[in-house]
Amino acid sequence: MEQTILESFAYVLPSLVTGLVAYYMFNGFLVTTINEKKIQLLAQQKKESLPIKLQAYERLLLFCDRVNPIKILMRIPPISNETKDYLELLIANINQEFEHNLVQQIYVSDETWTAVLGAKNAVINKLKQAAEESSTANNFRENILIDYSKILPPTETAIILIKKEVKTLL
Repeated sequence: MEQTILESFAYVLPSLVTGLVAYYMFNGFLVTTINEKKIQLLAQQKKESLPIKLQAYERLLLFCDRVNPIKILMRIPPISNETKDYLELLIANINQEFEHNLVQQIYVSDETWTAVLGAKNAVINKLKQAAEESSTANNFRENILIDYSKILPPTETAIILIKKEVKTLL
């Protein structure tokens, strides 16, 4: 009886060893294959999402350029001699541009979106401040142009950050 058990064990042991080796090799092969597939999918997703992200950065850069205080004053003339009317027109234009580009925040980093939002708010606040100190719409325009000839507009800071981030994507 012992002899039969030993003979059975002698036949079963190589089968078990072969089975375990096959299991571990097959398992390793599956893990490697799954990891390769994941890497391929990530590369594919990045390849497909890069143009969308770049377009979002382009649109935000264009937004910053369009709400640059100097450029917006040159593009939008006063509708009357009243400072209040002109201020409302400028703020409405900035808010309209912003709302048009609001969805771009999905595709950009939080840092970039914060910079764009901060630039927009800084421009509006500066326009309001200058409007309080101005008697006419033309005087308001002059005050803004003089102020921003001395300092860098906040939109330029946002543009610099956008360009920096795009370089890291490419």
